[in-house]
Amino acid sequence: MQSVVITGASTGIGWATAKLLLDRGFRVFGSVRKEADADRLKREFGANFIPLLFDVTDEATVLAAARQVRAALNGETLFGLVNNAGIAVAGPVLELAADEFRRQMDVNVIGPIITTQAFGPLLGSDPSLKGPKGRIVMISSVAGKNGNPLTAAYAASKHAIEGLSESLRREMMLFGIDVIIIAPGPVKTPIWSKGQEAVDTSRYQNSPYLPALQKVGAYMQHLDSIGLPPEKIAERVFDALTLSNPKVRYQIAPDPMRHLMTAWLPKRMMDRIIAKRLGLTPPAA
Repeated sequence: MQSVVITGASTGIGWATAKLLLDRGFRVFGSVRKEADADRLKREFGANFIPLLFDVTDEATVLAAARQVRAALNGETLFGLVNNAGIAVAGPVLELAADEFRRQMDVNVIGPIITTQAFGPLLGSDPSLKGPKGRIVMISSVAGKNGNPLTAAYAASKHAIEGLSESLRREMMLFGIDVIIIAPGPVKTPIWSKGQEAVDTSRYQNSPYLPALQKVGAYMQHLDSIGLPPEKIAERVFDALTLSNPKVRYQIAPDPMRHLMTAWLPKRMMDRIIAKRLGLTPPAA
């Protein structure tokens, strides 16, 4: 039985990916931060789901989990590592606290670095392990190639993931370990409901960005109706793990033409469109 580690398995894309892999005969090690989530997932998924209790920013607990997985593999390689855990922080660059930026980068960038360093040897860079070389799947976002106002911290973290993954893929060629990016558009996951809470407009009551922040908060609520089901993303993760010749990057969006237009339109034109939509144009002289 092949084994996969998924970070952030309690809800959303992580949960959907765990379920799909389990349904298709894999053993899944899924990271959660709460004992209650570990117990719930064991009840929901059964014996082939093994919870790993850690926060991706806590190197000591991640390393302990990697030792647990190594013992369970019994000398075999790990089939895949899915770096999925993440958060979304919103706010204008000029006014968002540095600690909030730091937390965004710690979870979304340093976290995957910690987990990759911990579980990477199990994918086959450790020559003592037997079996096929594993793969790393990095959950990025369409925000990894684009930056919208008032979500700069999130966009910066996903741009970092894109660059990290590109370099890592080339480094891991030494061991025959592939690295594939999954870049979803809006998805119906709790990261966005948590994002709604992150757009705490009460602290921006005297900010010139307040009207735009209110519009961004409303849009995040709208994502629940237009977002892709996480099961669609899970299917792409499965492809990335199992296809003989996967793409280096899969972008999945509910409205592909819109994202294609965004990519092809001149940046200055997109600036004007977005500014008008959010009320970010300067007042008339």
